[in-house]
Amino acid sequence: MGWVRVVVGAAVILVVLYAYVEGAGHGRVNPFDYFGYFTNLTSLLTSGVLILTGVRALHGLDAPTRLVEARAVGTACVLVVAAIYNGLVPGTASAPPWVSAVLHAVFPCYAALDWLLARDRQALPWRRLWIVLPYPLLWLTVVLVRGATDGWVPYGFLLPERGSPSLLLHVAGLLIVLLVAGAAVWGAGRLPGPRAIARRIRQSTASQ
Repeated sequence: MGWVRVVVGAAVILVVLYAYVEGAGHGRVNPFDYFGYFTNLTSLLTSGVLILTGVRALHGLDAPTRLVEARAVGTACVLVVAAIYNGLVPGTASAPPWVSAVLHAVFPCYAALDWLLARDRQALPWRRLWIVLPYPLLWLTVVLVRGATDGWVPYGFLLPERGSPSLLLHVAGLLIVLLVAGAAVWGAGRLPGPRAIARRIRQSTASQ
């Protein structure tokens, strides 16, 4: 699984950078705006974590707990990206359709499968579920400051002119969805991996 992570992580980074360069070539991309999108920033960060864990796996090294936690947070965040884009705002991205498909469907599916199938994950304590929130909260803070100062926000539901009640409702909803996605990832970390399942099947068959 190590080399797959490295390849997928590098490919996603290249896709994100390609979309930026392609847009910049048409004079329509501000780097602060482009990398201010939760999809783009989260894809880059999660890809970096996958590459790090992949390199460690290739060298036969276990991932430290903090790196496993970072991978869990990244997985939860890309699942939220997929859920919100495909469920609420499909077709609104300005990137080429194939780029949107990679970032909003293919990559989240891979991240979920990697978390489920790779043997180097571990059962994270539920008391650590809160760690899915600091990164999105930091992103939201920066976005809201920008919205109040230069008027730019990546998504319409974060526009200041929509009013504080609407803004608070959407922010609360986003954080709740993140916690739900995090709980799903934390719960999946407690499921046996495919090798453990195969071993149990062999043991059960041998005992009959």
